[in-house]
Amino acid sequence: MSGMYYEDFVIGEVLRHEVTRTVTETDNLLITTLTMNVQPLHLDAEFAGESMFGKQIVNSIFTLGLVTGIPVQETTLGTTLGNLGFREVSFPKPVFFGDTLRVETEALDKRESKSRPDTGIVGIEHRGINQNDELVCTVRRTALMKRRPA
Repeated sequence: MSGMYYEDFVIGEVLRHEVTRTVTETDNLLITTLTMNVQPLHLDAEFAGESMFGKQIVNSIFTLGLVTGIPVQETTLGTTLGNLGFREVSFPKPVFFGDTLRVETEALDKRESKSRPDTGIVGIEHRGINQNDELVCTVRRTALMKRRPA
């Protein structure tokens, strides 16, 4: 198990994750069809070519999944009991086919659980950044984490 326990999170500490991922047209096609999102900006090259972006953009649900997925191995693998919610999600720049994303994670806040003494609640921010060092996604979430065994 390589995830962090509640006690391991240090408020303000930023983890820069080693894993990066280049986004493909197939990624976009799969998530778009699996979620029944028929937005032509994702599926129709001709339509998207006439948009303000000039080309297709990647479905933001894929971007969100990737930005919350890349950190799992280093932060929550085997040590989280659940994602309690997303506080805030933003996409300041679009993601395009061929973009390579990296992620950094910052612990925002934490508190011991009042109802479950063997757990704690941690506020986390994940930031997705493309190959041009542009912020493409920010997600703040709350996780229920295991406490380190005695």
